Amino acid sequence: MVEKTVLGVMSGTSLDGVDLAMLHFERKEVWKYSILATTTLAYPEEWVSRLRHAVDLSKQDLAVLDRDYTLYLAKIIQGFLAQQPQLPDFVSSHGHTVLHQPEKGITYQIGNLPSLAEVTGQKVICNFRVADVALGGQGAPLVPGGEVHLFSQYSACVNLGGFANITLLNNTSVVAFDICPVNIVMNALVQPLGLAYDANGELASSGQMISELLDQFNQLDFYKTTFPKSLGVEWVKAQVNPLLRQYENRSTADILHTFCYHIAHQIAQLLPENGPVLFTGGGCYNSFLINLIKDHARVEIVLPSKDLIEYKEAMIFGFLGVLKELNQNNCLASVTGAQFDHVSGEIFLP
Repeated sequence: MVEKTVLGVMSGTSLDGVDLAMLHFERKEVWKYSILATTTLAYPEEWVSRLRHAVDLSKQDLAVLDRDYTLYLAKIIQGFLAQQPQLPDFVSSHGHTVLHQPEKGITYQIGNLPSLAEVTGQKVICNFRVADVALGGQGAPLVPGGEVHLFSQYSACVNLGGFANITLLNNTSVVAFDICPVNIVMNALVQPLGLAYDANGELASSGQMISELLDQFNQLDFYKTTFPKSLGVEWVKAQVNPLLRQYENRSTADILHTFCYHIAHQIAQLLPENGPVLFTGGGCYNSFLINLIKDHARVEIVLPSKDLIEYKEAMIFGFLGVLKELNQNNCLASVTGAQFDHVSGEIFLP
């Protein structure tokens, strides 16, 4: 029997904040998990701005950002652990993606420096994507490496975060890829209105369809390519933002309404014919979007507990750290396109 207590740490492209989840994993015949404690610490405005503009920084300025963010993350982890009744066996952290251009052999997650272990005084397992890109993979999505062990009762898992991604679990080999942008676009659209996000999709539901824009979204080249494939902030800036600028005379509500239909269309056409399908991520709280997906889909859509909706990715990265420590494959070539399945991540000791 294997038992591990792990702190999983995740920061997504939607810039909601840092997710922390204290987790317990055990394996007898199969892996089981328990979520012991969770919190999300919202980014202060300074960090939202720094992270949002990181893609435009020089190599030298990125190194400064990486150093600062690692120390910022270390203090967050210290504060969370000080409130827990027990310390974890280790911290497993995703960091925050600032560059993702796998076709150029580039992926960069800040917050994965050795100082994370030095400052927190904890063993740290992190930097999971780089090895996969070095092996010719997309470096994403990595979550399927955990889903195959923890969520095999579902035919698929869909996460609605900064981007939507899907894992098809009932294939001969696991298939997973990014579908389309979600919160990374919608949150940015409402920011000028003084909102962090469109609560319950109320603004989107009040809008009107812009048919021409919907067609332009759905015709983007990314949707015509086959997996393995993944999306990054750079793609949104290059492909989506120019389309949005063409419709600046339309209301934010109309653009959000149209974009939700775009998301629902892209997701629904990729869902398996048999369910159930597990949905997680902050986008699950956008009831307008969820209802659109249900209208388009033919399978049962399962919305789990609040903890799982909000902390599944932090939990999975915690579990990927467990597999790394056990020297078991946590990165699937069938998903990322790497040369072979492999053990990914770096281990830093305090």
